[in-house]
Amino acid sequence: MIPERFKQITSAYPRLRVAVVGDFCLDRYLEIDPGLEEKSIETGLGVHNVVNVRSQPGAAGTVLSNLVALGLGEIWPIGFAGEDGEGFELVRELGRMRGVRMEAFVRTGLRRTFTYCKPLVMEKGGAPRELNRLDSKNWTKTPAEVDREIRRRVREVGEQIDAMIIMDQVDLAETGVLTKGVLSEVGELAQKKGKLLVLADSRRGLSGYPAVGMKMNRAELGMLLGRSAPEEIGAVRRAAVDLAVRTGRWVFVTLAERGLVGAGPGGEVEHLAAIPLRGPIDIVGAGDAVSANLAAALAAGGSLREAMELANAAASVVIHQVGTTGTASVAELEELMRPGLRG
Repeated sequence: MIPERFKQITSAYPRLRVAVVGDFCLDRYLEIDPGLEEKSIETGLGVHNVVNVRSQPGAAGTVLSNLVALGLGEIWPIGFAGEDGEGFELVRELGRMRGVRMEAFVRTGLRRTFTYCKPLVMEKGGAPRELNRLDSKNWTKTPAEVDREIRRRVREVGEQIDAMIIMDQVDLAETGVLTKGVLSEVGELAQKKGKLLVLADSRRGLSGYPAVGMKMNRAELGMLLGRSAPEEIGAVRRAAVDLAVRTGRWVFVTLAERGLVGAGPGGEVEHLAAIPLRGPIDIVGAGDAVSANLAAALAAGGSLREAMELANAAASVVIHQVGTTGTASVAELEELMRPGLRG
């Protein structure tokens, strides 16, 4: 990518309006000082003493945080949080972010706030060591009242935006934000506004999704195809092209250390190798950084390869942020990509 294109694409970010629809959760980190280890008098079990607690939006919130880091003009989170302490923290953290519009975010007493509680042992001179997580999730069907409200807000916000990212993080279908009804609403919006970029990601696979852009990993590609995940990059390329041409939408497949494959509705296809590692890594949040950067770059007029170059760089920045779910700013992308930004 030449410097002029990098500047053209990223300078358009402050004018973009993007919605993030999906499962917003609270990432709560409990920092433990191992030097203060105790034993409970009552039970005899070890006691971890927490010396610091920090929280940040996770899941769809991580996608949103990456859009904020890129400096987008308006970002609309569409999802729900419970009327509980975790919901208070999540809404507070979302509302503090520059450019985030909270009018379409739902608070409801009918749901718990999705929470990942992550105990971290902070060992002096070493990377944080994560203990077993303590998660809070919803295991019942999303109430019809909440579902209708999410659908209404998708319709309303959909008239005002340049792109939409949808992100499904729940383990059990129909218990989160992206129910069949909400997906139907997104599909109708994508069909009505043919030029609207919609990019979807789901940990349970994208089978049954409407005709929207798709971002997935290799295993999820196999789930979508109904067969074993393709091993060879050539097979991934062929599958991505076939999906892109058939749906008329963008398709992206992340390949961990082997990089990223992308295909467009016109049959174009690219593969970019991963950027070499530069030290200890933490892969949490890398996929969300890829989603955010692909959507932002394409909405700003970037080509398939340009969007992939920016997403690849963002993933590299994020995985080197150990002990947190990181983000990548335009300045960080430029610094990392500088040797390849040739005039």
